[in-house]
Amino acid sequence: MENQSNPLLNLEALPPFSAIRPEHVEPAIDRLLRNGRRRVDELLAQRQSFTWRNLVEPLEMLDDQINRTWAAVSHLNAVDNNEELRAGYNACLPKLSEYAADLGHNARLFRAYEEVYQAGGLDQAQRKLLENALRDFHLSGIDLPPEQKARFKEITQELSTLASEFEDNLLDSTHSWNKLIIDPAQLSGLPETAMDLLRQEAAQREQEGWLLTLEIPSYMPILTYADDRGLREELYRAYVTRASEQFPPGAQWDNSDRMERILALRHEMARLLGFGDHTELSLATKMAPTSEKVLEFLHDLARRSRPQAEREMAELKAFAREQGLEGSLEAWDVAYFSEKLRQHKHAVSQEELRPYFLERRVLRGLFGVIERLYGMQVTEVEGVDTWHPDVRFFEIRDDAGELRGQFYLDLFARRNKRGGAWMAECVNRMRTEDCGQLPVAFLVCNFSPPIGERPAQFTHTEVLTLFHEFGHGLHHLLTRIDYPAVAGINGVAWDAVELPSQLMENWCWEREALDLISGHWETGEAIPDDLFQRMRAAKNFQSGMQMVRQLEFALFDFRMHREYDPALGGRICEILEQVRQEVAVIRPPAFSRFAHGFSHIFAGGYASGYYSYKWAEVLSADAFSLFEERGSLDRETGLSFLHNILERGGSEDPMDLFVRFRGREPSIEPLLRHSGIASATA
Repeated sequence: MENQSNPLLNLEALPPFSAIRPEHVEPAIDRLLRNGRRRVDELLAQRQSFTWRNLVEPLEMLDDQINRTWAAVSHLNAVDNNEELRAGYNACLPKLSEYAADLGHNARLFRAYEEVYQAGGLDQAQRKLLENALRDFHLSGIDLPPEQKARFKEITQELSTLASEFEDNLLDSTHSWNKLIIDPAQLSGLPETAMDLLRQEAAQREQEGWLLTLEIPSYMPILTYADDRGLREELYRAYVTRASEQFPPGAQWDNSDRMERILALRHEMARLLGFGDHTELSLATKMAPTSEKVLEFLHDLARRSRPQAEREMAELKAFAREQGLEGSLEAWDVAYFSEKLRQHKHAVSQEELRPYFLERRVLRGLFGVIERLYGMQVTEVEGVDTWHPDVRFFEIRDDAGELRGQFYLDLFARRNKRGGAWMAECVNRMRTEDCGQLPVAFLVCNFSPPIGERPAQFTHTEVLTLFHEFGHGLHHLLTRIDYPAVAGINGVAWDAVELPSQLMENWCWEREALDLISGHWETGEAIPDDLFQRMRAAKNFQSGMQMVRQLEFALFDFRMHREYDPALGGRICEILEQVRQEVAVIRPPAFSRFAHGFSHIFAGGYASGYYSYKWAEVLSADAFSLFEERGSLDRETGLSFLHNILERGGSEDPMDLFVRFRGREPSIEPLLRHSGIASATA
């Protein structure tokens, strides 16, 4: 009866989102964890030698059942957040952490896995899964004495809770701020599409005028186009102080203490496990060999990039003065004058390109690119239960007609939805004698929605974001590995997991692909050659500034975790200021609290790992250089990437897979070339 009344306990098919209620969450997780503990004990009580079939496979199925339920819950918490659901979600976090810690400290289970591994007779994916599992036992504290094991468990539980609270504070502060504009003259400079969106936002809240929020589709047009400098400053101040003591509406969502606590607990965990600091613990599961190598990589990129970034900043300041700016160029002026300079130099803007990127045309073209490269067909499926009317559902089949996977697509920003864009797993691929499960993905963005009767049109930046997340989706959906722990993105070193996503962005700049994804929303006309040439010429506009901005994030993250000292605390602002002195050309004002909203490292999976974006960008740029040599939509090269990277998931070392595709280890030169940054040897 419990299974029948609780939809989270019966997820053999797709999640029945319309039937899931907040009150279902905690009972479902309690039931699954209780069953999980009992099942583990039963498996370990067998009076026979442990094998893949009688131990690992049933445990994979057990984990998958828990993961599928939690995937549905955590996804709803991100895309349809409310107080009741949040309460159920947060109540389960320490329970899940405790369950994972108990498994990680189960000496009998560890010895059983060792027995299976040492017995041999395994295929490549099975060996990699067990190697990862045995490594993770050590990283979960299996070797610790009882008192330290108990402390390790406490740390994991508290970190899980703190990360969720950090994200909640950021979401709440973002959604708490808005500003109603009555006089349209205050919005001088904004394009018509932005004005229409702000008016629609006001109408949806039964207000007259134009409603400004801190959601990206509202915030970025103000920073980029609003002539009113005071208005730009007001929104900038609100945005960069979210979840801090500086936030204008109040400090009830201040993340300061949580950030300090998170850093302290991560450091303590690393030391418990015998590492010098959290970066060493983080790198135990990544491609990069040492913390020194990561810092060397980041400092080298900064050395190569900063001179160009300084030239670009000097050009921007001079241009702003020519445009009549009095005083210094402030952080809230950068996007505004950069857009004007882009148009001055290249006569192209995001708004000029927007009419060519109609939602349905972009999706049809994206699927066309996938068909050309990999022989895959993507088709929409009607009648699938979703969490919002805007959500669509698709399936992907190969050229033999075999169903490879399915995905939900949630494109538009709305209230109670976490900002940003991401791909998350709904169902993992798993194939055993008793199971034939195909992967399902959540693909989520926060683009500008349709306005009135006008269909949704994307900026080129939004198209890049869509292609990026779809690259992650392909990695998850096209895997041929049958064991969830190393299928798709699972088991892939974190600093290699961005390779497929960053690779996909390249086709947004290629004429052959652009002709598939674009066409004027009214006439269907292709992007004119003149506009295409201007767009390509502007591709690396301020690329040096963009590079050092990402290096600022990466160095801040890595140094903050590398240099943590319990006697001194996190020194968050101090280290960020030191990093900015080294690499930044844009100096934010003293009130800025960027770190308080840096959810990638405080609430996501990028702690001591934000460098991964640049590390993987080296891989992706070099991988795409092979397409450049052979043709951007060359099927043979696409199939090689499919078979050597996408289908292999985490079943092999990522460097081995890259070399198998590219024929050699990666070179940094294509990244510098694609970014318009001259090589230091040139």
